[in-house]
Amino acid sequence: MADTLRFAVLGVGRIGSIHARNLAQRSGLHGGSEAQRSGVTLAYVSDPNAAAADAIAAELGAKAVGLDEAIGSSDVDAVVICTPTDTHAELAERAAAAGKAVFCEKPLDMDSARIRRLLENVAQAGTPLMIGFNRRFDPSFAALKRRLDSGEIGEVELVTVLSRDPAPPPLEYIKRSGGLFRDMMIHDFDMARFLLGEEPVSVYATASALVDPAIGAAGDVDTAVCVLRTASGRLAQISNSRRAAYGYDQRVEVHGASGMLAAGNRTATTVTAATAQGYATDPALHFFLERYAEAYRNEIDSFINALATGIAPSPSGMDGLRAQILADAATESARTGLAVALPAA
Repeated sequence: MADTLRFAVLGVGRIGSIHARNLAQRSGLHGGSEAQRSGVTLAYVSDPNAAAADAIAAELGAKAVGLDEAIGSSDVDAVVICTPTDTHAELAERAAAAGKAVFCEKPLDMDSARIRRLLENVAQAGTPLMIGFNRRFDPSFAALKRRLDSGEIGEVELVTVLSRDPAPPPLEYIKRSGGLFRDMMIHDFDMARFLLGEEPVSVYATASALVDPAIGAAGDVDTAVCVLRTASGRLAQISNSRRAAYGYDQRVEVHGASGMLAAGNRTATTVTAATAQGYATDPALHFFLERYAEAYRNEIDSFINALATGIAPSPSGMDGLRAQILADAATESARTGLAVALPAA
């Protein structure tokens, strides 16, 4: 890779604009510390919404271009794909064929077979690929993982992941999301794999539409529980809901042979009020972009570091495939009411 890594961001909606701003901060065009301003340039942004692309390009000192130019330009080293899901696989393949490193938001595709073909093509191109499972880079979850790996609580026995949104997304989004297991719980499948230390071999899931009958009418669910089991018997339990009146609920617990590690919710402040009526704190942060702001910065830093040092970026394309296989199995289990044995990735 070049001394200065030049990036193109494809898609400048909510997530794309976050990544673009974080890259610009690393380049020094949008603030950031001196230590952050090292060897990174946000060269191009691209979006079918020309006004949105022009606006963020002007804000960040980049150039708004078409997709073909962003991918094909000889002065681009890496692309960050934040376009609609059904374009991810094609754009990742095009970028890899053009010799670009690829960071792609999850999922790579809604179809596991299509992901396998993509990974084969990227491997043939020999270019790095990283998947946007940002929760691995949350400071608390990452610290929990480091302490787990140090042996602090002994062998893992039970992982619990709770993920509940403040409110469901628009119905039109639900209809094209691929379903709760593929759209929402896929993050939790990746987190469960991250913490279990072993690959799940079976999945059991059950789900309901309790939040909004229209979600059920659209063929999806909004409330779900899933249990994963590894070959050695380690278990993970995942709880999802599209509604949490108290804010964005994101918690992880790992129970081990000699103790337990847990990471809780983030609140606006850590102030606690104690009165005769009891104790009160701020509610959990309400929006995922707030909750995971540090995680988004940390994951793009990890990608940059991998490219600069030549190490393989993580989470990898195979991590994306394994999470998708779990989502497919959970969808099938919820449909049939039976546990599903997992095929090899």
